[in-house]
Amino acid sequence: MLRAAASRCGGGAIRRLSATAAVSSRRKPPQDEGDWSYYKEWWGEDDGPGDGAHTVFRRHSEHGNGVVSVVAYPASQPANDQWPVMERWLQERNSVIYPESTSSDQFKILGYQWRVMRFNDHTRQSTAKVMACYRSGGDRALYSMQQPNCLAVPYVKSMVSAGLTALPCCSYDLRQAVSEQNTMKILCIGHGGGSIPLFLASKFKGAAVHIVEIDPVVVSASIESMGFPASPAKGLSSHSMQPADGDELLWGGIHDRLFLHITDAEDYIANDSNVYDLVFIDAYDGNNVFPRKLWDVDGAFLKNLEARVHLDHGTVVVNLHSDSELGPDVDDDAPFESTLPMGKYVSQVCGAYKQHFGLAFTAAAPWLCNITLVACRNKAMLSGAPVGRSGRRDFVLGNLLSRASMVEQALDLPFPCLRYVKNGFTLVE
Repeated sequence: MLRAAASRCGGGAIRRLSATAAVSSRRKPPQDEGDWSYYKEWWGEDDGPGDGAHTVFRRHSEHGNGVVSVVAYPASQPANDQWPVMERWLQERNSVIYPESTSSDQFKILGYQWRVMRFNDHTRQSTAKVMACYRSGGDRALYSMQQPNCLAVPYVKSMVSAGLTALPCCSYDLRQAVSEQNTMKILCIGHGGGSIPLFLASKFKGAAVHIVEIDPVVVSASIESMGFPASPAKGLSSHSMQPADGDELLWGGIHDRLFLHITDAEDYIANDSNVYDLVFIDAYDGNNVFPRKLWDVDGAFLKNLEARVHLDHGTVVVNLHSDSELGPDVDDDAPFESTLPMGKYVSQVCGAYKQHFGLAFTAAAPWLCNITLVACRNKAMLSGAPVGRSGRRDFVLGNLLSRASMVEQALDLPFPCLRYVKNGFTLVE
């Protein structure tokens, strides 16, 4: 769930960087196709999709999301001269799956589009980049695939950056999970277009990514129109128009790390037996409301979630969509149009998660009115911290910044973690 701020959120007041962080700024990351500079291609108008868009999915939800729609916009990147690289990869995948295939089975890229999911034709729920390709010969099949490395929205990058940087600060070996030397368990509450779980499953070979989404219409939209693989979802009457071999051909095993549960998050946590290393929560309905039961300090959800998160390094990341209480670095004169329903509860949400997990901090997503809340076990994070509020804050931020370069390099990220972690950083007291 996202909304643009009237002015840039967070001024990046932290100017003192560690030596490791300075090295991070010199890294040459791969091209970021989801860079915010492309936002005009998919942002549209405040009251609807805007010119040049066409609707590819539209269905009414019975779970509080109103009308769920997906709108397509042309994408300028990657450019046409880069398409043959993907075509060759598809051809190689096809040859592995079908060793007896003939040369007539050729793949051609038809193009790339931004796909934007909306609730009630107004609220932008999620954005993804989708590739469409065509296989000639044989069954002459048409395929679509969400680009898992492309995180288009700043708040998603903020969640990923803050969560993945916090994990090694809590003594978790992130590199081993990347190389499949251990088993990493991740929970994503709120599915949307599926960009976060796809990104994580593509980066961590040792991951099992469980996704919980209450609304089957949202799941259908992500599969039918946003290029999410169909096989992880169970219980849908119709998964996709994509050919039966689509997941195996396009994802090469990534889809086997995804487990999509269509159920209520509170019920799922109450009956789950997994112990999670990392949890992402981004759950808003069509009225832009974050359900109170997901942040009620005395409620069953947080009590059960606390028991399902690893005792030593378990980390929970929450998207708070709000244009108030953005922290000390936000311009007080920013001409916000209105206060969103979540705004006045931000402090309570942060306090509830801190009470259950021990330590919490927030970072402001640039250009948007979203806050990333991270709650984690405080034993390792605060080990050796000085006494005093200011000292603890600087100590925690220093730990995070010292891990940023390692996270970027281990995952070959196309964006810098550092800028998202330090932007409007606040330690919840």
